[in-house]
Formats: sequence, structure tokens, C-alpha cells
Amino acid sequence: MWTQTACAALRSGHVLQLRYDGYTRDVEVHAVGFTNDDNAVMRVWQVAGGSASNEPVGWKLLSLDETVEAVVTTERSMAPRPGYNPADPVMKVITCQL
Repeated sequence: MWTQTACAALRSGHVLQLRYDGYTRDVEVHAVGFTNDDNAVMRVWQVAGGSASNEPVGWKLLSLDETVEAVVTTERSMAPRPGYNPADPVMKVITCQL
């Protein structure tokens, strides 16, 4: 699981680069937590990279279990982005957030 890495990116204010769904993605982590089904997820703003939905920029909810690799970059995050909801209804438990 990539919970610690995602929270490290959030706390440091840096972009997280990851492999997800066969694509490299650069994301700004806004919150990391667990769903009602105890799935680890992160709410992110994707700034660059690929996407199965062909939407390379914007809000995403990513499952940490589907992340193949992740590294905190030196690029500064511009979080919080417009529309960020600190009371994310998808997460029953929030591990870290802005």
C-alpha cells in the first residue's frame, strides 16, 4: 500500500508521480483515507499524464491498491484546488488531508 508515500507528498507540498491503470500520472494529493469497504483511496487533482477516461487533468479518486509505483517529486503542488471538499463523503476514515 502507498498510504505513507501519498501522505508524504501531501505533507511536503509536492506532486506525486505514480503508475496507475497503465499510465504515468502526476497528481496533487488532497486527502488519503479509507472507504466504507475499507479500500485505501486518495482524492487527487491530476496535473499531467494519462487516463483511461481521456481526462488527463482534474479530480480523481484513485485506489491505492491499484497503484504500481509512486514517488514524491520536487515539483511543488498547487493544492488546494477549487472544489476540494475536506469532508469527502467517499472516505469514512481520513488518514491525512490538507
